[in-house]
Amino acid sequence: MKKLPIGISTLAKIRAEDYIYVDKTHHVAKLFNSGGRYYFLSRPRRFGKSLFLDTLKQAFLGRKDLFTGLYLEQNWDWNKSYPVIHFSFGGSSAYESKTTFLDIVWQNLQKYAQLYDVNLDTTRNYGTAFYQLIQDISNHQQQQVVILIDEYDKPILDNITNKIQAIEMREMLKDLYSIIKECDEYIKFVLLTGVSKFSKVSLFSGLNILDDISLNTNYADICGYTQSELEQEFSEHLADGNIDKTELKLWYNGYNFAGSAEQKVYNPFDILLFCNNNYQYRSYWFETATPTFLVRLLQSQHYFMPKLERLIIGEAQLASFDVDNIQLITLLFQTGYLTIEGTTKIGTQFAYILRYPNLEVKASLNNSLLDISGNINVKNDNSYNLSVALADSDFAALAPIFTSHFASIPHDWYRNNNIANYEGFYASIVYSYLAALGYDLRAEDTTNQGRIDLTMIMPDKVIILEFKLTKYGSASEALEQIKAKGYASKYLAENKPIYLLGISFDAESKNVVECLYEVIS
Repeated sequence: MKKLPIGISTLAKIRAEDYIYVDKTHHVAKLFNSGGRYYFLSRPRRFGKSLFLDTLKQAFLGRKDLFTGLYLEQNWDWNKSYPVIHFSFGGSSAYESKTTFLDIVWQNLQKYAQLYDVNLDTTRNYGTAFYQLIQDISNHQQQQVVILIDEYDKPILDNITNKIQAIEMREMLKDLYSIIKECDEYIKFVLLTGVSKFSKVSLFSGLNILDDISLNTNYADICGYTQSELEQEFSEHLADGNIDKTELKLWYNGYNFAGSAEQKVYNPFDILLFCNNNYQYRSYWFETATPTFLVRLLQSQHYFMPKLERLIIGEAQLASFDVDNIQLITLLFQTGYLTIEGTTKIGTQFAYILRYPNLEVKASLNNSLLDISGNINVKNDNSYNLSVALADSDFAALAPIFTSHFASIPHDWYRNNNIANYEGFYASIVYSYLAALGYDLRAEDTTNQGRIDLTMIMPDKVIILEFKLTKYGSASEALEQIKAKGYASKYLAENKPIYLLGISFDAESKNVVECLYEVIS
C-alpha cells in the first residue's frame, strides 16, 4: 500500500519514496502549450498548490526520471531544460515586519545567484537586484528563465488585521512583481499562486499581463482530487467496507472552481488526514488554521448567516479584493469557505451562485461563530443538549437551550448598534446553532405561498421554523403563518413527521420569549 503524502510538497520525495501521487501533469503540458506565458492561480490553503508548482519546476528543469509512468513522460520535450527561480513566501511563520519580508526576499535572491553562479549586487534595492538576477541567469545559461512564486500573498494576509502594515507589504510586493514584466525578453514562463486574488490596480498594476486561470473551466481540477482520482489512487486506503462513500463526499467534496457540477473536487488535505486517522470524520482542514479574522469580520458585520446557504455575487466582485476595501463574501470564497454552485446573471452581467462547499466547512464555521459568548462550557453544553432534544423530538426543551445561549452573549455585542431590534439577528444565531450540528438546512425556503424562514431536514423528521419579534407578532402567530400558507405541503412527500416551530424574541430582553410547536403526522 502506498504511503500518504501528508505535508509533502516535493515531487522528488513523493516519487522516490512510494507515496501516492495524483497525476496532474496533463495540466503542466496544457499550460505550457496554450500559448500564454504569464499565469496566476488562486486556491484555498492546503489544496496542493505547492506540489503543483514543484511539479512544474521539475519539468522545466528536465527531470524526466521523476515523471516515469505519468502523462508528462510522453508529452514533454525532455531535450530542453530551463533555469528556474522558485520563490516561496510560505516558509516564514509570519511576516511581522518589513525586516522579515526583506530577509526572505534576499535569501531567495542569494540562493539562486549561488545556484546559477552569478554575482548579486547586494548594495542595490531588492527590486533592482531581482532584475539583475533574472537577466544574468538568462545570459549565463543562454536560456530564458522560468519564475514560480508560491504563496505570493502571504505577507499581506499575515497582516490583514493591521491595515497600515498590510498596505506596506502590498507595496513592497508590488515593487517585486513589477520587475517580472520589465524582464519579458529574459522570461520563458511565470506562475504565481496564492490564496487570495488582489485587484490588478492595487498589486498587479506592474504585472497586468497575468492570465488568471483560477476560475477557468480547463483548470478546475488543477488542485484537489476528482471523484475518479480518489477512487483510483486511494482504492487500497478506502477499501474498508465500512466507509460510506456518500458520507465521505458530503464531508469533504464539493469544491467547485468552474461552475460545473461535474468538476467538483475533494479537499486533498482532508482525504489524507481522514485515511491516516482511522477514517474518522473530523474537520481536519478547518482545524489547521481557524479563520479568526473571518469569524471576527462576520461577527463585527453581524452578517445574516443563513444567506451563506446560497447567495449570488457578480463576477467582478468575486474576482479580487484589496486591504483598502475588504469584501467579506469575496474573502470567504477565495479562502475556501464558500464555493461555486453554478452561474447566472445579474441583469446582463455574468454572476456566480455561491454556497458552502461541504459539511466540514459549514458546521465548523458556524461552530466558531457560536464562540461569541466567550464561555466554551456554555456553548458545548447547549450544543449537546440541543442535539439530544432534536434527536428525541423533545421540542419543549428548545426554549431553555436557546434562552441560555442568548443570555450568555456579552452586553458589548449590542453596544453602538440596534441589532437586537432585527428579527434577522436572532434567526442568524439559531441558524448557526443548527448548522454547527451538521443538519441539512434550507434558509428562506421558497414555496408557492411564500418563504419559510428556515427548514431543517433530518433523517426521521422535517422541522419548519418561523421567527417573530414580539413587536411584530407572537410565537403562536408564527405557527399560524406556517399553517395558513401551507408551508408543510412542500414536504409531505418526504413521508416523515413534520414539526412546525414558532419562536418569538423580545428586543428589550434580547432573548427568547416563547417557543411553540405542533406536529403533522
